Amino acid sequence: MSRVAGFWKSTVGKKAVMAVSGLILFGFVFVHMVGNLQVYAGPERLNAYAELLQHTRSLLWGVRLTLLVAVAAHIFAAWQLSKRSWDARPVPYAHAGHVQTTYAARTMRWSGPILLLFIVYHLLHFTTGDAHPSFIAGDVYHNFVTGFRVWYVTAFYVLSMLALGLHLRHGLWSMLQSVGLNHPRYNAWREQAATVFTAVIVAGNISMPLAVLAGVVK
Repeated sequence: MSRVAGFWKSTVGKKAVMAVSGLILFGFVFVHMVGNLQVYAGPERLNAYAELLQHTRSLLWGVRLTLLVAVAAHIFAAWQLSKRSWDARPVPYAHAGHVQTTYAARTMRWSGPILLLFIVYHLLHFTTGDAHPSFIAGDVYHNFVTGFRVWYVTAFYVLSMLALGLHLRHGLWSMLQSVGLNHPRYNAWREQAATVFTAVIVAGNISMPLAVLAGVVK
């Protein structure tokens, strides 16, 4: 237990927790997108998929609890790392230059809270229906289409997915580095993998609300 506590207190330990929890969340984001893409196959296909998930409630709740723990660990480790960084430099630099860093890296501390707000709204919108104008329990396709027919809701989702893209791009690159994949031989591959994965996630998630708004999905 003392070794575990010591590992957690170290910066390396906190980065490892962020890497593992991030990997879990990245996997969920991808699977969630693939499941939602069935909206293009029509109401029967999407609603059958949703019903299948409801019939495996023990598995569903296991996934939810795992995600809850992963989100909590990710946020807590990120907060402690940020606080440790701020405490190490209480007086800001006279000139805040950005040396060898990307825009995504510089916005990680802000895209995270934005995504947390998005998750809360997303659950109220499509899971509980409290933020949905015409929610019908069990009719996922109806909720999907009527929800995204509201232009400002679609706009919010698109902006949130762009924030997700910034977070994913740097997060995946950093995660692979944290688990030891940091070598000149495959650093280029690591960067390409992060970029491609992010592009697929963002394009797939943005395409669906825009398809509803454009009348492609009715």
